[in-house]
Amino acid sequence: MPNLEQISSDQDDLMQSSGKFDDLNSASYRTLGAIDIGTNSIHLVIASVDLSLNSFKIEIAEKSSTRLGEREIESGDLTEIAMERSIDALRRFKEIASSHKVEKLLTAATSAVREAPNGRLFLQRIRRQLSLDVELVSGPEEARLIYLGVLSGMPFGDRPHFLLDIGGGSTELILADGRDARALTSTRVGAVQLKTDFIKSEPIPPKRLEFLKTFVQGSLEPAVNKVMSRIDFDEKPLMVATSGTAMAIGALVSFEKEHPPFKLQGYRVSRRRLNQLVDKLYEMSPEERRAIPSLNSRRAEIIVPGALILQTAMHMLSMDELVLSERALREGLIVDWMLRNKLSEDRFDFQSSIRHRTVIHQLKRFSVNQSRAESVAKHSLSFYDQTYGVLHNDDGKGRELLWAAAMLHSSGQHINLSGYHKHSWYLIRYGELLGYSHAEHLMVAAIARYHRRSLPKKRHSEWQGLLSNENRKLVFDMSILLRLSAALDRRPDPAVASVKAGLDKNELVIRLFVAKPNINIELEKWSLENCSAILEEQLGIKLRVVLD
Repeated sequence: MPNLEQISSDQDDLMQSSGKFDDLNSASYRTLGAIDIGTNSIHLVIASVDLSLNSFKIEIAEKSSTRLGEREIESGDLTEIAMERSIDALRRFKEIASSHKVEKLLTAATSAVREAPNGRLFLQRIRRQLSLDVELVSGPEEARLIYLGVLSGMPFGDRPHFLLDIGGGSTELILADGRDARALTSTRVGAVQLKTDFIKSEPIPPKRLEFLKTFVQGSLEPAVNKVMSRIDFDEKPLMVATSGTAMAIGALVSFEKEHPPFKLQGYRVSRRRLNQLVDKLYEMSPEERRAIPSLNSRRAEIIVPGALILQTAMHMLSMDELVLSERALREGLIVDWMLRNKLSEDRFDFQSSIRHRTVIHQLKRFSVNQSRAESVAKHSLSFYDQTYGVLHNDDGKGRELLWAAAMLHSSGQHINLSGYHKHSWYLIRYGELLGYSHAEHLMVAAIARYHRRSLPKKRHSEWQGLLSNENRKLVFDMSILLRLSAALDRRPDPAVASVKAGLDKNELVIRLFVAKPNINIELEKWSLENCSAILEEQLGIKLRVVLD
């Protein structure tokens, strides 16, 4: 039986010859890497994307147990030693990716970094030392990426599936089918967190064990209630478990088989067998668990709390069996990149519109007038396309952020009209924008925040919260474009059909075209001209508005 560290998605590919990447140099292939910075471990996968089939194959899978979740007890900060271990692992993974000529290295950090007070400083340190940009994903976005990763490795059809990913600091529970995720949840309970906070001696005393079971059940209850409420009465979901805990359980169960599988993808574990195994683990000391051949020493330290979460979730969901998936968030990063670059397979087509759908969902949630928002968004994108090299030099990534901010910029109007841009920032910032990274989410909120009234100031928390100077520059440029387009939104029925913008010497000339004949748009012209002072002061560009 192989050690658990050897059991990974497509790990048998490591046995192939060193020339396995030679055919990836053709135009029909792209080579990508994905890194998942978790609470317990950091994972790297390298994938070859087949452009002709719109599919991908995992070629390399690496893992390093860095225990980033072992934080300072009093402050909750990531410890210096854990950060150093993680940076060393990331440096090594980056070198591996470079040696395989990876053209894009997608990197995401989850709960440990998300919840630590010094998490952002750690990401800045990674960028400074390794020139590596890390996306900090929210709990719901982490769940969505897990869904994409699992779906890439097994067919769902129309049958609903419970997906469970037990991490070191959080547990994601998802209800999904082959078309979409019906419910995405993330609960702040994980194997490392339980071990650190509640398990001081082992074997665990009976009273402490009962407390842990009650605590885990109470923690999971909101998530379980949410997914259960989205199931039709005649549906019978299948349960899929992924993550190190699930793989370790699968390895322990399969170890008893005469011919254990080398790969655990698709392996089934019954609830009865899980309960028998967990009961044995409860009675073992850490030394006895470390002596188990199929369990590495690092996993042996946290297998009990991880197994407890798995056992409790299975009981609460009334599932008699689960199926193991070796694919999870890191593969989800690959799928998400493919979606953004329109390289997805048919079964991912609905997910390709996740950004658009999540913005529309929030727009309706905040009672935004959709037709007016769409008009502002249309003018914003028109200004974006026509003023490249004049008002911005964005390479394209700001365009979608501008659209989202334009659609949601008036979200706060139902709270307070005079200062609605600040309320819009709050609602967007703490709302749910699936498909957007943490940095992108912050930028969308900030673009909406600065589309009117005062410009960004260093003392503003909304400005300080942006993760880099590049992000601040992008927000500033996009907020100017949104400011111009929002100035045209002066009445319930849009009066301006389109705009034409161009530079004449040092003067930006904007021509307005009416939506209907005989409409007087002097009000819109006046409103737009009020932006002239900011353009001249900040960009040195004069503004002239012409009616057509």
